[in-house]
Amino acid sequence: MIITFKLYLCTKINKDRVFNNMKNKSYFGHIAMFSANLMWGLNSPIAKRALLFGGGVVSSTSLTLFRMFGACILFWIASIFTKKEHVHHDDMLKLFFAALFGVVLNQGTFIYGLSLTSPIDASIVTTTMPIITMIVAALYLKEPVTGKKLIGIFFGASGALILILTSKHTGGASRGTNSYLGDLLCMTAQLSFAIYLTFFKDLISKYSPITLLKWMFMYASICFIPFSYHDVSSLAYSTLPWDVILDIMYVVVCSTFLAYVCVPIGQKYLRPTVVSMYNYIQPIVAAILTVLLGMDTFGITKLVAVICVFSGVYFVTQSKSKAQLDAFKAQQEANDNKPTE
Repeated sequence: MIITFKLYLCTKINKDRVFNNMKNKSYFGHIAMFSANLMWGLNSPIAKRALLFGGGVVSSTSLTLFRMFGACILFWIASIFTKKEHVHHDDMLKLFFAALFGVVLNQGTFIYGLSLTSPIDASIVTTTMPIITMIVAALYLKEPVTGKKLIGIFFGASGALILILTSKHTGGASRGTNSYLGDLLCMTAQLSFAIYLTFFKDLISKYSPITLLKWMFMYASICFIPFSYHDVSSLAYSTLPWDVILDIMYVVVCSTFLAYVCVPIGQKYLRPTVVSMYNYIQPIVAAILTVLLGMDTFGITKLVAVICVFSGVYFVTQSKSKAQLDAFKAQQEANDNKPTE
């Protein structure tokens, strides 16, 4: 009896240890994803402030090159302290095109769009990423389009259209002269990143994040230099206010390097649906900081757009993927073929 009780106690302790260990690891995932999306949420108003108050000399192209080249240096430094990986020469060309969609078009169009629109609008548009990714995956990977996904597309598209069609009539000091185009460019940025996630899925899973990103940001910097060389070379660095310099450093170090490092940690310990739900943090954080800085206002129109987009993302993330449907179908077939006693 005593031996049985000891065995039960040892088993219970081991189970508790395993459970607590898994629970502690999930905390790391939650902290990582919260940190990444918090930094991305702050990125829109901070980058916008650098463009607005940089004495009119910090252009969207120069800020984008600072972001790409600065992150490139940081990722190459980080690679010194991580496990060395050999990249196959066939994958080098794939990395080049991955950099075009995942970095150049994504960050280039986003920063330029941000210079034309509101930080709040830009951050709301970024939450459409799961919806756009789902559409691209349905077209390229033949992922099934379920009823929930169709509802999600409807709500998400409605929110985005409300935001875009009313953007030229509303807004505060941070609005540009062509916010309609700015919102469309920010959405184009999400489309380019969705293409990167879908078309280069195998490449992303083949190498570690540091190895992947150091090459991608290097290619991106090389590609973007011809478009930004004039702005960067003619920039009067000595006249830049210190708060603008700190804003640029935040964009490079926090919202690019640290955020991109945090995401794989979250993906390792959390389910994909939980990871995607953290996108909701971005517009909330951006709205709070933007309003506090007096750069924009948050009215009923933006609230309706947020509700529509969040509802759309929720329905999309709750729907089943092709792998899940195939697994469910296989399980049903196995149950049907199981011999009855």
